[in-house]
Amino acid sequence: MEIIISSKSEVPSSASKNQKPENEDQFDETLADSGFYWREKNGVKVLICRLLEEKGFVNGFSTRLGGVSDFPESSLNLAGYDEDAAENIAENRRRFLEVFGADFTLASCWQTHGADVRIVKNLEDAKDGNRKFDALASDLKNILVGVKTADCVPVLLGDVKTKAFAAVHAGWRGTVDAIVKNAFETMRETYGTKAKDLICAIGPAATGKNYEVGQDVIDAFERNFSTCGNLFHKTREGHALIDLHLANKEQLLNIGVMLENIFTAPFCTMERTDLFFSYRVEKKLHGKTGRLLSVIGIKN
Repeated sequence: MEIIISSKSEVPSSASKNQKPENEDQFDETLADSGFYWREKNGVKVLICRLLEEKGFVNGFSTRLGGVSDFPESSLNLAGYDEDAAENIAENRRRFLEVFGADFTLASCWQTHGADVRIVKNLEDAKDGNRKFDALASDLKNILVGVKTADCVPVLLGDVKTKAFAAVHAGWRGTVDAIVKNAFETMRETYGTKAKDLICAIGPAATGKNYEVGQDVIDAFERNFSTCGNLFHKTREGHALIDLHLANKEQLLNIGVMLENIFTAPFCTMERTDLFFSYRVEKKLHGKTGRLLSVIGIKN
């Protein structure tokens, strides 16, 4: 039952060599400098934002390590009932929540790549995961709000003054429709949150080094982002690499979050399939992929 805490990026021995950082020591420093560290319990490995934790928020971004699903074997798949057994997901979620060392109820939602935000008001709300939203906000103790990803960007928000918190699923559609801004405005209207009081963690996702999109996505961002030129690197006619990490960081800055309170995980899910699930990589190879969970809450 020992909990191991470190800033090292450990990977299974079966991981392919080109998935590992060339210089592990240098990467360990990058991870620590980015404001994150690893917590591990019984083989389950979770990425923690240090400042969110120091300010009283239980938080974590899951990996694929330490579960019972065959994505491949021993994978911690935390969602996707059409591609995995319900008992596997239940056991994986139990193992994941055990890392946080308290009796938490997980609140999730049926994600649709929209921009709507759900307020979790009570325990019954938390137990209902079938409502269609892509972000959740609450201020309840012993509740973890969580979003599912496998290349999309997860964003966790914690208000150090009111202790309200939110988890956001920001794919390209949600990012275009400003779901991070919507989550903040929901927190402001409901709990009195101010942008200057937010600590924000942007989790592992497909990054601008690998995430190629077509002209429809480029056009959508040009209509909605005044700084969209920063987000794209053209690859071929009608296609470009997009940096969704940066897009969501710019949205947070634009609503008034302080730069020193925004932390971005230095991981690309498409590169590090030894650690994370990647829809874009694995769906083509195996016809299915698992789902990660990113959670935040407070405890008694």
